[in-house]
Formats: sequence, structure tokens, C-alpha cells
Amino acid sequence: GIVVLEEAFGRVEHIEDLCRRFANAGFVAASPELYARTGAPGHDFKVVLPAMFGLPDAQIVSDVEAVADHLRSLPDVNGKVAITGYCMGGRATSLVAFSSTKFDVAIPCWGGFLNRATFDDDTTEARPTPVASLAGNLSCPIFLVGGADDQNPSPAELTSLRDKLVEAGKDVQFKLYEGADHAFLADYRPSYNEERSHELWADVLAYLNEKL
Repeated sequence: GIVVLEEAFGRVEHIEDLCRRFANAGFVAASPELYARTGAPGHDFKVVLPAMFGLPDAQIVSDVEAVADHLRSLPDVNGKVAITGYCMGGRATSLVAFSSTKFDVAIPCWGGFLNRATFDDDTTEARPTPVASLAGNLSCPIFLVGGADDQNPSPAELTSLRDKLVEAGKDVQFKLYEGADHAFLADYRPSYNEERSHELWADVLAYLNEKL
């Protein structure tokens, strides 16, 4: 099984397409709508940012754990469940992987705001603890993914997180994709990088098949 977490815009067609691609590769994929209580914000960043920053971390962890439990209850799932996510969902993937013991593999893709809650705040009521500070609690293998040209998370931030995980004795794989910026897998966005997205997809499937 695999839980697929959305970008800040909500569970758009791109995320549903990724679920179908995982299913085509032999996984049972599920993508919860993290904005289910309030409604997805769309693509206007004046609306997106407050909605994203307002999602409580504790609620995200609880909702995603419920999806993992559901997947494990399905007859076609072998008892193992991975989690992956993109942009906001990448941060949420790290958050969940560092807060829960319900997952067997985590693949956070370019999840920003690792060391602070928002552009202006180290912590907020919704995001009371920086994600990176929870890294020592990781209980499953993790594959950290980023673009070499991204600034949130920057290569330096991801490298620092990798180092924390290695120092804590965790099973971590790390790759920066050269020439790739934020959201380089999203084929409906200007940041899309076809070559690197194909490279990433092959790497992700290989990692999942190895670890699951």
C-alpha cells in the first residue's frame, strides 16, 4: 500500500494521476484530501498559503494514520504501507514519518519548511514543532528527494536533514536531481522537468520494491 499526499492546492488531477501510476506499478494507492474539513484552496496563493499554514500538524498525522490503517485492512495489501508526498505533501510525509510508527517506507519529495512553520514564524499554533527537529524519531527507511535548484527546501537544508538522520543511525537514502527546481514532477506546472521526472519515477519504484 502507499499513501500519496497532495501539494498545497489540494488533491488535484496530478495527484490522482500519480495514484493511478502507482496502481499501474502494482501498489494499492490512496490519497486523502487533507483539506476535507475546509475545502481545497485552489491555485490563488493569497488563499493557498493561509490554508496550507492553517492545517494543524497533529490533524495531518491523525488523518494519514487512519489512511494507513485502512490500507492495511484491504485484502490486496500485504501489510506494508509506504508514504510519499509532494511540496506541502512532502513536508507532511516527513512530519508523519517522524511522528508515527505506522509506515514501512517514507519518500518526501521537496517538502519545504523543514526548520520553520511559515516564511515569518519559527512555530505557530498549527505547526508547533519544526519538522527537522523530530527526525530522530524516524522508525522506517526514508528516501529524501530534492531539486538541486530548489530553495524551499534548499539543497543545504536537505543535506542537513540527511546528516541528522545518519547521525541518529537511520536508514536514509538521499538524492538531489541536477537541473531540477521545486515541483519538477508536476507535469501541469512550469517547473516540470521531463527528464528528471522520469529519473525520479524509476528511482522511487526501485526504492519501494527494495524496501517493501
